[in-house]
Amino acid sequence: MGVLLRPLSRVVTVLGVVMVVGLLPWLSGRDPALTVLRGRSAEQEATPEALAAVREQLGLAEGPVGLLRQWVSGVLRGDFGNSWVSGAEVLPGVLGALGVSLTLMGFSFAVLLGVTAAVVLPSLVAVLRGRPRRTSGAVAATLTALPEFLLATTLLVVVAVWLGWFPPFGWTGPASAVLPAVAMGVPAGGLIGRLVADAVATSGAEAWVSTWTTAGVPRPTLARGVLLRAVPPVLPQVGLVVVGLVGGAVAVERVFAIPGLGRTTLGAAQTQDLPVLQAGLLLLIGLGAVLGVGTDLVRRLVLGRAARVGGLVIPSSGHAVRRRDALVPAAALAFLVVLVVGGWAGDPFTSAHGRLAPPGPGLLLGADASGRDLLARLGQGAGTTIAIAVGICLAGFVIGLFAGLLPDLTAGPVEVANAAPPIVVGLLVTAVLGPSWSGATVAVLVVAWAPLAAHTSALVAEATAQPHIRVLPVLGVGRARVLLAHVLPMVAGPVLRNAFLRLPGVALALAALGFLGLGPQPPAPDWGLVLAEGLPYAERAPWVVLAPALSLVALSVLAVSASSLLPGVRRRRAPGATRAHSSASASAETSSQAASSAHGSVAPGLSRAPVPADPTSTASPPPEASAP
Repeated sequence: MGVLLRPLSRVVTVLGVVMVVGLLPWLSGRDPALTVLRGRSAEQEATPEALAAVREQLGLAEGPVGLLRQWVSGVLRGDFGNSWVSGAEVLPGVLGALGVSLTLMGFSFAVLLGVTAAVVLPSLVAVLRGRPRRTSGAVAATLTALPEFLLATTLLVVVAVWLGWFPPFGWTGPASAVLPAVAMGVPAGGLIGRLVADAVATSGAEAWVSTWTTAGVPRPTLARGVLLRAVPPVLPQVGLVVVGLVGGAVAVERVFAIPGLGRTTLGAAQTQDLPVLQAGLLLLIGLGAVLGVGTDLVRRLVLGRAARVGGLVIPSSGHAVRRRDALVPAAALAFLVVLVVGGWAGDPFTSAHGRLAPPGPGLLLGADASGRDLLARLGQGAGTTIAIAVGICLAGFVIGLFAGLLPDLTAGPVEVANAAPPIVVGLLVTAVLGPSWSGATVAVLVVAWAPLAAHTSALVAEATAQPHIRVLPVLGVGRARVLLAHVLPMVAGPVLRNAFLRLPGVALALAALGFLGLGPQPPAPDWGLVLAEGLPYAERAPWVVLAPALSLVALSVLAVSASSLLPGVRRRRAPGATRAHSSASASAETSSQAASSAHGSVAPGLSRAPVPADPTSTASPPPEASAP
């Protein structure tokens, strides 16, 4: 039955996504006729007769079924309709924007490869010299794992505005792609490099490396063997990070005013230009799917014969957590606590100070463009954001826990949600619910539960393989009782821990949606919104950007470094289970949690499913490699 359920679940999920996109004009709850009328002529009076004529022209009188049929038939013919705002054909405009986005992603991928190589090279050289070591620590990892929208804002203010080295806005040539490519490629490359570097270090500490070195294996051959041993466990994470570039492009294009697909789709969502939004979302989802398939093909080429014969193994993790590693997350947490406590004493809404007043004794972080206390806005915004993030984590835990108990039935939704950047989902939810706290909460929750469901599914597979669980059906215990009374208590603890490790990443995702205008609206004290409001005044009053940026940096530091402190989850093992299996499971889960917490926009940190360990994992040589 599971053989049929999984493909059926995938087909139904894809059809559901297409239906939601096709029915956006009907689901939005707004009168599209009024939007079209205002777009055509702001002076024309919205009389019932004029609105009825527009509805007839758009075919809205046919109802949802007729509207969906009309949209699907048009898409199959290559006709995405006309813009409701400008009246121009949709397809030529979005294809032009797609070309700009693909060019930007190409530059970003080059940066990604360079950063990855720079991070991995020291670990690989140390292994070849016989002194394997892990990467330097949380600070270096965090600097390369900041959310794209935050890094883009920093580069815009410092490099483009203050130093004037590159164009700050627009798309005029290769120089316009440098800063956006750095903003997208550095976080992704830093994350991938960190995962691969740690895997190289743990692989280099295994016995077969010493054996090969003693046997005189040439260094290039040894390096190839170490990489083949280290890369397989992190390839699923690499695929998700590459797909996450699609979501990162939306934020970066908005910051640098690049006329790409992300900015076009974001503008359509804000103006309720639903034909453009439908085409943009369809292309963004399709682009993410193509990148995912492409990454999977690369994975198969890299693994070669080992993927076909089941020879993949996961390196064991043996690193110890040092006390000094806790200093960075402790400092970040202390900064956030001081920010929240200090902010609750002020008023985040009243314009009681001078416009863009600088920091001083009575105004520690200065005032924004409306004369409001920045400390109060950031402190109270942090409290609201963290409270909502806790609620999302708990809801994601419950949904993911029960969905993971039925992996065949939920395979399609889990895979689609895992591959969907939160920003793209935010665009879709905003079209239906409008920009608000509730819309941002729903958008993040839509993708937050899926990694937890995948984690639960992996743990359930381990638990049900234990002898005392396998014997229960023979004793007459029903499947529902086995899952709820015996398996569920075993897996709930690790999944709950995983859910709360994602708390900073969820808060960063909410801030990203607020920054793009897809979350709470003014005058709400949302971190992303505060940063977006201060961006136009960065040159005159840099504190209006630096204050929220430093707060987001502290949250990102906490997300990355806290997950790095935890080497894995202790799991119950069946009698006779090997130590290698336990350590491999912990290693794979730690890499997944570090990835989920580190990479913000890929949403930040929400679509990262743990990699289940291979039960036959041992400290064996890499696939397709042998000593001379």
